[in-house]
Amino acid sequence: MVTLRLEEPGRLALSQTEAPARVGAGEARVRVHRIGVCGTDIHAFGGKQPFFTYPRILGHELGIEVLEVGSGVNSIRPGDRCSVEPYLHCGACIACRRGKPNCCAHLKVLGVHTDGGMREELVVPAAKLHPSTRLTFDQLALVETLGIGCHAVDRANLEAGEFVLVIGAGPIGLSVMQFAVEAGARVIVLDINENRLRFCREQLGVEHTLSAAAGPATEALLALTGGDLPTAVFDATGNPKSMMAAFDYTAPGGRLIFVGLFQGDVTFNDPHFHRRELTLLASRNARSTDFTRIIRLIESGRIDTTPWITHRAPLQEAVLAFPSWTKPETGVIKAMIEL
Repeated sequence: MVTLRLEEPGRLALSQTEAPARVGAGEARVRVHRIGVCGTDIHAFGGKQPFFTYPRILGHELGIEVLEVGSGVNSIRPGDRCSVEPYLHCGACIACRRGKPNCCAHLKVLGVHTDGGMREELVVPAAKLHPSTRLTFDQLALVETLGIGCHAVDRANLEAGEFVLVIGAGPIGLSVMQFAVEAGARVIVLDINENRLRFCREQLGVEHTLSAAAGPATEALLALTGGDLPTAVFDATGNPKSMMAAFDYTAPGGRLIFVGLFQGDVTFNDPHFHRRELTLLASRNARSTDFTRIIRLIESGRIDTTPWITHRAPLQEAVLAFPSWTKPETGVIKAMIEL
């Protein structure tokens, strides 16, 4: 079968690999139809992704068709279209026992810690497949992206009417915005890319957008919030300077949620942090319930993913197309690989 593998930073290669030989109990063999390209893939391509080794088959945003199921599988059947929950947890560690498998101590994420979906077929635990009779493969591939924002917003416990700042208008930031709006928050977006800010206004209906290109946004945020600053700030950039600046944008008593990550340390002024009694939260991955919720929201029309996909390529052409998708000037919101 055709497989696209990241051999080392900056070098993707197509090859022929063996199809899965067998399907075990509780597993399913699936045909990959769509692969969303996300920040994790781009960071891995650039050699900047934490928790990563090479070579690796990328791809964890997947829209698939079930080909075969193993014994004991009753939740899905051959022919079902599904989104893949790519977080393979152990079920035994302290996080799993406390209902937090998304941050399992031994977590393996498809396309990051173990080979992912940039290939024609793979075998996955059937419990990680979320079917829909109505969604397209494009929509199913975007469920995981939306799950990141869904979980982050749940972590923040937003209240209707509060001012929320989302820093970074890439796909992860967009997913945060979707669920902040769903929670009834008043959303402000900060980014350096005017095209992405325009996308937020025109496609998501975000009322307030600010350009980070002009420097610190503190005064503009104070003006928008009546002198209060946002009570919840989400940083979805994975940029250390942005993440550290975000402490200054959070209102006293507020919450700062890091959705993006990078290879390095975040530092902040401790008296400033304590004086405001800020709550600092990390948000990792998503939960099974998030996938179910998102599928229902897309099916009902509450979330429209149609404008997100701006670039496409078949798997055989992704080697040439992928480097351009890493460049901001290309104008990529979400690139989709088709099989």
